[in-house]
Amino acid sequence: MRHGKYPFIIGFLAVPVALYAIFVVGAYLQMFRLSLTDWTGYGTFNDIGFANFEKLWNDSVFWTALRHNGFLLLLLPIVTIALALFFAFLLNVGGGSKGGVTRGVWGSPIYRVIFFFPQLLALAIVAVIFGRVFGPDKSGMINGLLPDSWEPWLFLASERWALTCILVVLVWQAVGFYVVLFSAGMGSIPQEIYEAAALDGASRITLFSKITLPLLWGNIQVAWIYLGIAAFDAFALVNIMTVNQGGPNNSTQVLSLQIYLNAFKYSQAGYASALGVVLFFLALSFAWLTLRVSRRDAVDA
Repeated sequence: MRHGKYPFIIGFLAVPVALYAIFVVGAYLQMFRLSLTDWTGYGTFNDIGFANFEKLWNDSVFWTALRHNGFLLLLLPIVTIALALFFAFLLNVGGGSKGGVTRGVWGSPIYRVIFFFPQLLALAIVAVIFGRVFGPDKSGMINGLLPDSWEPWLFLASERWALTCILVVLVWQAVGFYVVLFSAGMGSIPQEIYEAAALDGASRITLFSKITLPLLWGNIQVAWIYLGIAAFDAFALVNIMTVNQGGPNNSTQVLSLQIYLNAFKYSQAGYASALGVVLFFLALSFAWLTLRVSRRDAVDA
Protein backbone atom coordinates (compact mmCIF):
# COMPACT_ATOMS: atom_id res chain seq x y z
CA MET A 1 0.00 0.00 0.00
CA ARG A 2 2.81 2.42 0.90
CA HIS A 3 4.56 1.59 -2.36
CA GLY A 4 1.63 2.95 -4.34
CA LYS A 5 0.90 5.95 -2.08
CA TYR A 6 2.88 8.60 -3.96
CA PRO A 7 1.69 7.68 -7.48
CA PHE A 8 -1.87 7.80 -6.10
CA ILE A 9 -1.36 11.29 -4.63
CA ILE A 10 0.44 12.56 -7.72
CA GLY A 11 -2.36 11.24 -9.90
CA PHE A 12 -4.88 13.38 -8.04
CA LEU A 13 -2.68 16.49 -7.90
CA ALA A 14 -1.24 16.47 -11.41
CA VAL A 15 -4.23 18.00 -13.23
CA PRO A 16 -5.11 20.77 -10.71
CA VAL A 17 -1.45 21.76 -10.28
CA ALA A 18 -0.99 21.88 -14.05
CA LEU A 19 -4.10 24.03 -14.46
CA TYR A 20 -2.93 26.35 -11.68
CA ALA A 21 0.51 26.66 -13.22
CA ILE A 22 -0.92 27.46 -16.67
CA PHE A 23 -3.75 29.82 -15.80
CA VAL A 24 -2.42 31.48 -12.62
CA VAL A 25 1.38 31.31 -12.48
CA GLY A 26 1.58 31.60 -16.27
CA ALA A 27 -0.66 34.67 -16.23
CA TYR A 28 1.54 36.34 -13.61
CA LEU A 29 4.68 35.64 -15.60
CA GLN A 30 3.04 37.01 -18.75
CA MET A 31 2.04 40.15 -16.85
CA PHE A 32 5.64 40.68 -15.68
CA ARG A 33 6.83 40.25 -19.26
CA LEU A 34 4.26 42.64 -20.76
CA SER A 35 5.03 45.32 -18.17
CA LEU A 36 8.39 45.81 -19.94
CA THR A 37 6.79 46.41 -23.35
CA ASP A 38 4.74 49.02 -25.19
CA TRP A 39 1.99 46.56 -26.09
CA THR A 40 -1.35 48.21 -26.88
CA GLY A 41 -3.37 45.04 -26.52
CA TYR A 42 -3.23 44.23 -30.24
CA GLY A 43 -0.50 43.07 -32.59
CA THR A 44 3.19 43.08 -31.82
CA PHE A 45 5.08 44.94 -29.13
CA ASN A 46 8.54 46.31 -28.42
CA ASP A 47 10.69 45.98 -25.33
CA ILE A 48 11.03 49.35 -23.59
CA GLY A 49 12.68 48.30 -20.33
CA PHE A 50 11.36 50.09 -17.24
CA ALA A 51 9.79 52.99 -19.16
CA ASN A 52 6.30 51.99 -17.97
CA PHE A 53 7.42 52.12 -14.36
CA GLU A 54 9.04 55.51 -14.89
CA LYS A 55 5.79 56.75 -16.39
CA LEU A 56 3.90 55.29 -13.45
CA TRP A 57 6.20 57.08 -10.98
CA ASN A 58 5.35 60.42 -12.60
CA ASP A 59 1.63 59.70 -13.03
CA SER A 60 -0.44 61.82 -10.63
CA VAL A 61 -3.52 59.64 -11.18
CA PHE A 62 -1.55 56.59 -10.02
CA TRP A 63 -0.63 58.30 -6.75
CA THR A 64 -4.22 59.46 -6.28
CA ALA A 65 -5.47 55.89 -6.80
CA LEU A 66 -2.80 54.54 -4.43
CA ARG A 67 -3.86 57.04 -1.76
CA HIS A 68 -7.48 55.96 -2.11
CA ASN A 69 -6.51 52.29 -1.80
CA GLY A 70 -4.56 53.24 1.32
CA PHE A 71 -7.68 54.91 2.73
CA LEU A 72 -9.70 51.73 2.14
CA LEU A 73 -6.86 49.56 3.43
CA LEU A 74 -6.78 51.49 6.70
CA LEU A 75 -10.50 51.67 7.40
CA LEU A 76 -12.12 48.64 5.75
CA PRO A 77 -10.47 45.97 7.96
CA ILE A 78 -10.80 48.02 11.15
CA VAL A 79 -14.47 48.93 10.73
CA THR A 80 -15.55 45.54 9.35
CA ILE A 81 -13.74 43.45 11.97
CA ALA A 82 -14.92 45.70 14.82
CA LEU A 83 -18.56 45.46 13.71
CA ALA A 84 -18.32 41.73 12.99
CA LEU A 85 -16.80 41.00 16.41
CA PHE A 86 -19.46 43.10 18.13
CA PHE A 87 -22.37 41.41 16.36
CA ALA A 88 -20.86 37.93 16.66
CA PHE A 89 -20.34 38.44 20.38
CA LEU A 90 -23.98 39.51 20.79
CA LEU A 91 -25.17 36.50 18.80
CA ASN A 92 -23.15 34.05 20.88
CA VAL A 93 -22.60 35.52 24.34
CA GLY A 94 -24.58 38.76 24.47
CA GLY A 95 -27.72 37.18 25.93
CA GLY A 96 -26.00 36.46 29.21
CA SER A 97 -26.15 33.22 31.14
CA LYS A 98 -29.23 31.22 32.00
CA GLY A 99 -29.18 27.92 33.84
CA GLY A 100 -25.38 27.94 33.69
CA VAL A 101 -25.38 28.13 29.88
CA THR A 102 -24.11 31.21 28.04
CA ARG A 103 -26.34 32.19 25.16
CA GLY A 104 -26.73 34.87 22.52
CA VAL A 105 -29.42 37.49 22.18
CA TRP A 106 -32.98 36.44 21.37
CA GLY A 107 -33.40 35.42 17.73
CA SER A 108 -29.70 34.79 17.11
CA PRO A 109 -30.24 32.15 14.36
CA ILE A 110 -32.48 34.56 12.41
CA TYR A 111 -29.97 37.38 12.74
CA ARG A 112 -27.19 35.15 11.40
CA VAL A 113 -29.18 34.56 8.21
CA ILE A 114 -29.92 38.28 7.87
CA PHE A 115 -26.27 39.24 8.35
CA PHE A 116 -25.12 36.67 5.79
CA PHE A 117 -27.67 37.67 3.16
CA PRO A 118 -25.43 40.31 1.40
CA GLN A 119 -22.95 37.52 0.63
CA LEU A 120 -25.56 35.96 -1.65
CA LEU A 121 -25.63 39.04 -3.87
CA ALA A 122 -23.10 39.65 -6.63
CA LEU A 123 -21.06 42.82 -6.19
CA ALA A 124 -22.51 44.19 -9.42
CA ILE A 125 -26.02 43.88 -7.99
CA VAL A 126 -24.91 45.49 -4.72
CA ALA A 127 -23.39 48.36 -6.70
CA VAL A 128 -26.60 48.95 -8.66
CA ILE A 129 -28.71 48.86 -5.49
CA PHE A 130 -26.54 51.33 -3.61
CA GLY A 131 -26.24 53.51 -6.68
CA ARG A 132 -29.94 54.18 -6.16
CA VAL A 133 -29.64 54.37 -2.38
CA PHE A 134 -27.11 57.21 -2.78
CA GLY A 135 -28.94 58.79 -5.72
CA PRO A 136 -28.23 62.56 -5.86
CA ASP A 137 -31.88 63.56 -6.29
CA LYS A 138 -35.21 62.70 -4.71
CA SER A 139 -35.26 59.38 -6.58
CA GLY A 140 -32.43 58.22 -4.31
CA MET A 141 -33.60 56.34 -1.22
CA ILE A 142 -31.78 58.52 1.32
CA ASN A 143 -32.61 61.81 -0.39
CA GLY A 144 -36.18 60.61 -0.82
CA LEU A 145 -36.53 60.34 2.96
CA LEU A 146 -35.36 63.92 3.54
CA PRO A 147 -37.87 66.78 3.88
CA ASP A 148 -38.77 68.51 0.61
CA SER A 149 -37.27 71.76 1.92
CA TRP A 150 -33.80 70.20 2.17
CA GLU A 151 -31.34 70.28 -0.69
CA PRO A 152 -30.51 66.74 -1.93
CA TRP A 153 -27.13 65.42 -0.82
CA LEU A 154 -24.85 64.63 -3.72
CA PHE A 155 -23.16 61.59 -2.15
CA LEU A 156 -21.45 59.87 -5.13
CA ALA A 157 -21.31 63.15 -7.06
CA SER A 158 -19.35 64.82 -4.25
CA GLU A 159 -15.55 64.70 -4.27
CA ARG A 160 -15.62 64.81 -0.47
CA TRP A 161 -18.05 61.95 0.20
CA ALA A 162 -17.92 59.63 -2.83
CA LEU A 163 -15.07 57.44 -1.53
CA THR A 164 -16.69 57.25 1.90
CA CYS A 165 -19.87 55.95 0.23
CA ILE A 166 -17.78 53.23 -1.45
CA LEU A 167 -16.31 52.31 1.95
CA VAL A 168 -19.79 52.07 3.50
CA VAL A 169 -20.94 49.67 0.78
CA LEU A 170 -17.79 47.54 1.11
CA VAL A 171 -18.34 47.24 4.86
CA TRP A 172 -22.05 46.44 4.42
CA GLN A 173 -21.27 43.73 1.90
CA ALA A 174 -18.42 42.14 3.87
CA VAL A 175 -19.47 42.32 7.51
CA GLY A 176 -22.00 39.47 7.36
CA PHE A 177 -19.41 36.92 6.26
CA TYR A 178 -17.12 37.78 9.15
CA VAL A 179 -20.00 37.72 11.62
CA VAL A 180 -20.56 34.10 10.60
CA LEU A 181 -16.80 33.38 10.67
CA PHE A 182 -16.34 34.83 14.15
CA SER A 183 -19.56 33.20 15.35
CA ALA A 184 -18.20 29.82 14.29
CA GLY A 185 -14.97 30.58 16.14
CA MET A 186 -16.83 31.62 19.28
CA GLY A 187 -18.98 28.51 19.04
CA SER A 188 -15.84 26.38 19.31
CA ILE A 189 -14.81 28.05 22.59
CA PRO A 190 -15.80 25.74 25.48
CA GLN A 191 -18.75 27.06 27.47
CA GLU A 192 -16.94 26.18 30.69
CA ILE A 193 -14.50 29.05 30.15
CA TYR A 194 -17.28 31.64 29.93
CA GLU A 195 -19.15 30.06 32.83
CA ALA A 196 -16.08 30.07 35.07
CA ALA A 197 -15.38 33.71 34.23
CA ALA A 198 -19.02 34.65 34.84
CA LEU A 199 -18.92 32.97 38.25
CA ASP A 200 -15.88 35.08 39.08
CA GLY A 201 -17.90 38.20 38.31
CA ALA A 202 -16.47 38.99 34.89
CA SER A 203 -18.47 41.56 32.91
CA ARG A 204 -19.33 41.15 29.24
CA ILE A 205 -16.54 43.56 28.34
CA THR A 206 -14.09 41.41 30.30
CA LEU A 207 -15.38 38.25 28.65
CA PHE A 208 -14.88 39.85 25.27
CA SER A 209 -11.41 41.32 25.83
CA LYS A 210 -9.86 38.58 28.00
CA ILE A 211 -11.41 35.43 26.55
CA THR A 212 -13.02 35.96 23.16
CA LEU A 213 -10.36 38.12 21.48
CA PRO A 214 -7.31 35.97 22.43
CA LEU A 215 -9.04 32.76 21.38
CA LEU A 216 -10.18 34.27 18.06
CA TRP A 217 -6.84 35.82 17.17
CA GLY A 218 -6.18 33.41 14.29
CA ASN A 219 -9.58 34.18 12.75
CA ILE A 220 -8.99 37.91 13.11
CA GLN A 221 -5.58 37.61 11.46
CA VAL A 222 -7.07 35.80 8.45
CA ALA A 223 -9.95 38.30 8.25
CA TRP A 224 -7.52 41.23 8.25
CA ILE A 225 -5.59 39.78 5.30
CA TYR A 226 -8.72 39.02 3.28
CA LEU A 227 -10.17 42.47 3.92
CA GLY A 228 -6.86 44.12 3.05
CA ILE A 229 -6.81 42.32 -0.29
CA ALA A 230 -10.45 43.41 -0.83
CA ALA A 231 -9.36 47.00 -0.14
CA PHE A 232 -6.79 46.71 -2.93
CA ASP A 233 -9.62 45.73 -5.28
CA ALA A 234 -12.98 47.56 -5.01
CA PHE A 235 -13.13 47.49 -8.81
CA ALA A 236 -16.76 46.47 -9.31
CA LEU A 237 -18.21 49.05 -6.93
CA VAL A 238 -16.10 51.94 -8.21
CA ASN A 239 -16.65 51.03 -11.85
CA ILE A 240 -20.45 50.80 -11.56
CA MET A 241 -21.35 53.29 -8.82
CA THR A 242 -19.11 56.29 -9.43
CA VAL A 243 -19.36 59.19 -11.85
CA ASN A 244 -17.39 58.58 -15.06
CA GLN A 245 -15.60 55.51 -13.65
CA GLY A 246 -13.58 56.85 -10.74
CA GLY A 247 -14.98 60.37 -10.56
CA PRO A 248 -15.85 63.00 -9.84
CA ASN A 249 -12.39 64.34 -10.69
CA ASN A 250 -10.69 60.99 -9.82
CA SER A 251 -11.94 61.25 -6.23
CA THR A 252 -12.75 57.51 -6.18
CA GLN A 253 -10.01 56.25 -8.49
CA VAL A 254 -8.36 52.97 -7.38
CA LEU A 255 -5.53 50.88 -8.80
CA SER A 256 -7.72 48.02 -10.07
CA LEU A 257 -9.86 50.44 -12.06
CA GLN A 258 -6.75 52.12 -13.45
CA ILE A 259 -5.58 48.72 -14.72
CA TYR A 260 -8.92 48.15 -16.43
CA LEU A 261 -9.09 51.61 -18.00
CA ASN A 262 -5.53 51.52 -19.33
CA ALA A 263 -5.89 48.01 -20.72
CA PHE A 264 -9.35 48.22 -22.33
CA LYS A 265 -10.14 51.91 -22.77
CA TYR A 266 -6.81 53.63 -23.41
CA SER A 267 -5.17 50.67 -25.23
CA GLN A 268 -2.08 50.75 -23.01
CA ALA A 269 -1.86 47.10 -22.02
CA GLY A 270 1.86 47.33 -21.25
CA TYR A 271 1.30 50.19 -18.83
CA ALA A 272 -1.69 48.35 -17.32
CA SER A 273 0.58 45.34 -16.76
CA ALA A 274 3.06 47.58 -14.91
CA LEU A 275 0.21 48.74 -12.67
CA GLY A 276 -0.71 45.09 -12.14
CA VAL A 277 2.85 44.28 -11.08
CA VAL A 278 2.78 47.10 -8.53
CA LEU A 279 -0.60 45.95 -7.20
CA PHE A 280 0.65 42.36 -6.98
CA PHE A 281 3.63 43.29 -4.83
CA LEU A 282 1.59 45.70 -2.70
CA ALA A 283 -0.92 42.96 -1.86
CA LEU A 284 1.85 40.42 -1.25
CA SER A 285 3.76 42.84 1.00
CA PHE A 286 0.60 43.66 2.94
CA ALA A 287 -0.15 39.98 3.59
CA TRP A 288 3.45 39.28 4.67
CA LEU A 289 3.60 42.35 6.90
CA THR A 290 0.26 41.54 8.53
CA LEU A 291 1.35 37.98 9.33
CA ARG A 292 4.67 39.27 10.66
CA VAL A 293 3.28 42.04 12.84
CA SER A 294 0.29 40.08 14.17
CA ARG A 295 2.27 36.93 14.93
CA ARG A 296 1.74 35.69 18.46
CA ASP A 297 1.71 32.45 20.39
CA ALA A 298 -1.43 30.42 19.90
CA VAL A 299 -3.90 30.39 22.78
CA ASP A 300 -5.58 27.02 23.26
CA ALA A 301 -9.12 26.89 24.56
